[in-house]
Amino acid sequence: MVSSDRSAFDEMTSASAVRLEATNHDGVLLGKTLSASKYRSGRTKGFAVPDFALGLDLTNHGALGFELPHWRSGGFMPDIVLRPDEDTLIEWKPGLASVICDFWTVQGAPVAADPRQTLKRIVAAYAERGLTVRAAVEIEASVFQESMDQARAQQFQNLTPLGGTAGAALVLAKSPDFMAYTEAVVARFEELGIPWEAWSDEAASGQIEFNLAPADPVAAADLWARVRHVMREVALSLGRSVTFMSKLSAEYGQGSHLNVSVSDENGNIFFDSADADRPSERMLHFLGGVMGSLEASTSFALPTITSYRRLQELEGPPTTQTWGVFNKSCAVRAILAGDSATRLEYRLPAADSNMYQTLSVFLAAGLAGLDDKVTPPPPHQRMAWGLPPGEIARIPSNLYDAIEALEKDTQLRRYLGDEFIDYWIGLRRWEWLSYHTQTERDDEQISVWESIRYFELV
Repeated sequence: MVSSDRSAFDEMTSASAVRLEATNHDGVLLGKTLSASKYRSGRTKGFAVPDFALGLDLTNHGALGFELPHWRSGGFMPDIVLRPDEDTLIEWKPGLASVICDFWTVQGAPVAADPRQTLKRIVAAYAERGLTVRAAVEIEASVFQESMDQARAQQFQNLTPLGGTAGAALVLAKSPDFMAYTEAVVARFEELGIPWEAWSDEAASGQIEFNLAPADPVAAADLWARVRHVMREVALSLGRSVTFMSKLSAEYGQGSHLNVSVSDENGNIFFDSADADRPSERMLHFLGGVMGSLEASTSFALPTITSYRRLQELEGPPTTQTWGVFNKSCAVRAILAGDSATRLEYRLPAADSNMYQTLSVFLAAGLAGLDDKVTPPPPHQRMAWGLPPGEIARIPSNLYDAIEALEKDTQLRRYLGDEFIDYWIGLRRWEWLSYHTQTERDDEQISVWESIRYFELV
């Protein structure tokens, strides 16, 4: 954070207001907008918000039924603090600055359950070992012709995909309305200085993928949060609707793949200079940790009821607890591409996952493997879809089973802390309970309840 008397905000002479931004556990970008004078008065100590900023579900109800941590137990709706990270301060548009914040207690301690600060802690743990992490996020979303108002009126049912219903990936011949949306999004990236690498038409109708440039993990997650906000803003300005819901219909679902590499003073530790065609010993150790907690990590990668509907054989998402070299059917793919590009791709995360948390958990598991020199299972060398029952462990098929696996895991707690893990378990159990008590359950069909809960905000 900038600590001088004159802040980076003062350099933005045209900014008369600043928007505070922070991400809750469901990945929703929250915040408030302050006058310039108000921001200057509290930019170092932060700004109070009610604790329910981290305690409401996606329908504005308080998550209940579990023990609250100390920062939520000091009376009815005690305050916590949004403290700006001025390294993220940008001019969002003329007259408005934007800054990403962390959650702190009023006593001046970091909120241990804060997704962004959790990621900061695990990145710091790598730095203590002389290691630097780079991460890149792939973002998938679906865009529809209807405005968000019209989509709400239809309860997000029977919407018209932008660009038509021709079902194929990477199609260049898209309709002008589809191109107008993507070009407007890219133009905003350029205005804001968001480093993007590519975009493409994805497999489902109206679906698009943006690939972001590699960055340190916190910056990569910050980019993820801002890119999604840009995509929403542009859709609203053009009278369209966009969603990051992981599964909308019988068509292909939506993912958010992560690409991660780790370096030390000698370069990429995943690259084996003696044999570039095989994973390095330290990549294997990292994989050993990841595979050891893959099941326990699932609820972070697949955080909603609908996330698990995406796990369909032969449709892209992994369904088994496997890793492989260049094997896209596995949950983790080792990409051996020279010193600069050798990396691991985590293919399980859905588009509705919170990237601060998903990155934190993946990196924590990998660090455990590096610290303990864990040997992973052998790489899967065949297609990992459509395997006979019982041949290999599968990804948990629902949120309940994923949470049960997380509660039994000790490795993630060791690196991420009890408060972060236990608070997440409580929030996800509330999500599971809400689904089973607020609608007639149909495990085979995406319910209207899911569309109303997830379409607009995840």
